[in-house]
Amino acid sequence: MWWQYFLVFICSFAVDVVPLPLPPAFTIMIVLQLVFHLNIWAVIFIGVGGSVAGRYVLTLYIPLVSGKIFKPSKNEDVQYLGKKLKQKGWQSQLAILIYSLLPLPTTPLFIAGGMAQMKPYYIIPAFCVGKFTSDMVAVLLGKYAAENTEMVVHGMINWQSIVGFSIGLLLICSLLFIDWRTLLQKRKFSLRFNIWK
Repeated sequence: MWWQYFLVFICSFAVDVVPLPLPPAFTIMIVLQLVFHLNIWAVIFIGVGGSVAGRYVLTLYIPLVSGKIFKPSKNEDVQYLGKKLKQKGWQSQLAILIYSLLPLPTTPLFIAGGMAQMKPYYIIPAFCVGKFTSDMVAVLLGKYAAENTEMVVHGMINWQSIVGFSIGLLLICSLLFIDWRTLLQKRKFSLRFNIWK
């Protein structure tokens, strides 16, 4: 049924459009593939498409949200970080690709890109390659390992998901509270907690 594949897209989009490190989209892909006995390759392509669309929308609305909740100095700080990333050219693309291949939440990457007002086309291509590769491996392994749907659902909250959530939260806090301009210009580590309007 077409609506089941649409559900894969919507769920993958939903977990990747919010600025919080939620369970990765591949866990939802695995569950829906098992529950509805969907074609695994269609699930991978449609799910990754939903994830990419969600991250794209996230980069578009984050600058508006960050402008309302953070002080201008914090937004300028992250924009400076974004300019530094752009100057690195292919090295930044390689870093985005490698980061997307790792089992880490990509939410901080897109929050940083959005706050830095980087164009989505700068982040999305390398992310697409990394996301497709990592999700393909995860979904194929998940299908192979899962004996039934109940086991997968109970396995969504385990030490790996807790560690992934914690690392994602730590990366977001690093992005928000480290004074990046001072660190990059003066090579001096400094934290700033007074960032809210």
